[in-house]
Amino acid sequence: MNVLLIDDHALFRVGLEGLLERRGIKVVAAVGEPLGGVELVEAHSPDVVLLDLRMPDMSGIEVLRQFTREYPDLPVVMLTTSSDEADLAECLKSGARGYLLKDMEPDDLVVALQDIVGGKTVVAPGLTGALANLVKHGHQGERREPAAPFNELTPREMEILCHLSEGQSNKVIARNLNISDGTVKLHVKAILRKLGVHSRVEAAVMAVEKGLCSKGET
Repeated sequence: MNVLLIDDHALFRVGLEGLLERRGIKVVAAVGEPLGGVELVEAHSPDVVLLDLRMPDMSGIEVLRQFTREYPDLPVVMLTTSSDEADLAECLKSGARGYLLKDMEPDDLVVALQDIVGGKTVVAPGLTGALANLVKHGHQGERREPAAPFNELTPREMEILCHLSEGQSNKVIARNLNISDGTVKLHVKAILRKLGVHSRVEAAVMAVEKGLCSKGET
């Protein structure tokens, strides 16, 4: 596994790099400058990015959003000292595939990274209560209209979502839209991130419940 580490604390970077390397994980680059980290993705093709939340020149949230826009398939994991529910909610909403705390055991961090690279979304065990509260009640500081998540979808993503709502597989959608299976897969991943769900079934149910897709739209 290749990791790109972005954290403005030099001692933490050096220490974490050593811990990961001793456990068979290669740190392809460890930098303190957020934008420099974004530029290094092309050069090093990491499997996952470990990103600090609090940085002086540019917030981790801003960097996360840039990664999500430019590299939608690259898992970005927030590694922070903040156990604040609002930070957790904002990071997950912005596309983070993990939210981990800096005081966790190194071996637990390795397992979490392996799960995230394998396609899972992982939240630090100590924050499961906060996550459950978000799932049940939503972030209290957030006052979005019900249709707001769907407004973030591109026309093509909305089109694919409507096909998902009919239970179509990636291959069937690709054939219907005359695009490749891989392109469909990329769009589906982007849809799940933007809607804040973890499966295509959840996304389809949301679309059906909101009545967004009539037969004529697919």
